[in-house]
Amino acid sequence: MDNWTQSLSAGPLLAIAAGAILLILVMIIRFRVHALLTLVLVSLLTAIVAGLPLEAIVDQVLIKNFGGTLGSVAILVGFGAMLGRLVETSGGAQSLADALVRLFGEKRAAFALGVASLIFGFPIFFDAGLVVMLPIVFATARRMNEPVLPYGLASIGAFSVMHVFLPPHPGPIAAGEYYGANIGHVLLLGLPIAVITWYFSGYLLGQFLGRHFHVPVPDFLSGGKRDTDTPRAPAAASTVIGIMLIPMVLIFLNTGLMTLISQKVVSADATWVKLLRMLGATPIALLIAVLVALFVLGRKRGEHASALEKTVDGALGPVCSVILITGAGGMFGGVLRASGIGKALADSMAHMGISVIVGCFLVALVLRVAQGSATVALTTAAALMAPAVAAAGYNDWQLAAIVLATASGSVFASHVNDSGFWLVGRLLDMDVPTTLKTWTVNQALIAVIGFALSALAFSLL
Repeated sequence: MDNWTQSLSAGPLLAIAAGAILLILVMIIRFRVHALLTLVLVSLLTAIVAGLPLEAIVDQVLIKNFGGTLGSVAILVGFGAMLGRLVETSGGAQSLADALVRLFGEKRAAFALGVASLIFGFPIFFDAGLVVMLPIVFATARRMNEPVLPYGLASIGAFSVMHVFLPPHPGPIAAGEYYGANIGHVLLLGLPIAVITWYFSGYLLGQFLGRHFHVPVPDFLSGGKRDTDTPRAPAAASTVIGIMLIPMVLIFLNTGLMTLISQKVVSADATWVKLLRMLGATPIALLIAVLVALFVLGRKRGEHASALEKTVDGALGPVCSVILITGAGGMFGGVLRASGIGKALADSMAHMGISVIVGCFLVALVLRVAQGSATVALTTAAALMAPAVAAAGYNDWQLAAIVLATASGSVFASHVNDSGFWLVGRLLDMDVPTTLKTWTVNQALIAVIGFALSALAFSLL
């Protein structure tokens, strides 16, 4: 693979990508082939048609990208499922849901979940926030005896906008470095843009789509309904909040240190920095939270060790499908990247002679649609467009706006080549057509609103 170069031009590569995506949709929607089998088969066919070296396709492209995706997703989903099961079976999720309803009122429960997710989404990455927060979302929807979509989209959409727009998440930090933008300006400008974008694309859209798509509350992530015959009192809402804050505080500490390191405030070589960053790594932070939950929600409340072991073990089986399909989605996106489709399309867009901020948005958009990963789309687009941005001589606020415009393009229209598409769809127990009509629309709306606000800020600053 190191010595291989793509000989096809952008036109044939675009046709290959479009054909692969169409084949996935036809196999899953029309012929009802399982998503895992479909994604693996289409990934293999795409790699062959795109001309990747036959001897490298299986090990260096398919398995490498499948494993790379699982490395970042599997342990997070596994620990998150354990934590969710403990919170749910202890009655703590229901207690927190009741507390949110009392605080904001029944009509504003979805808004309350979204606000909580915005706060939690500042330090915590999308995947981790999703699996930690969804049991609370499910419990709230059950408490209201309503479908899950308005609550789920308000929460998931909040995590999405925070991950895409705001430091210390990796995409905007990398784009800021490429463009020479000040991280503080990106944060100050990105926060209102993220909140406004979420209100329309997450909260209001969730309310609208919830009236048109009936998505029942899934049982698999939370482990089903709690045994109401247990004599033990449910865990308090404050206890659940305290446990949920553990990974969020640790992750925030880690990402905060990353920001300080990038600004050369602290040294990355200091032992105390390395230790805190290790404790704040998302898998370790979730592991600590699970261990605390085992003690506080289990042993301290009188649960036997064998029962707790069965509880957390039972949380893993139902999420295996989520993990494997997510890995296969990452495999497909990796094939598109390795084939050179994203780079060829981005190079074509960069030479179309359009304005810099629109060009940054469109290049990121094309990369996102072509290969799936928002972070890859954002960082790649920023690297490609950095010379044009540098030559334009923009001020600090305008550079921040360009970072956010590029970020907007990088989130557009999540679909079948995005591992997040499969993660969200499977965790909410939605089929592919419903996921396209809900989650994909949410991501497209985030892109459009985010770009409009970024362009407005660019013109005013």
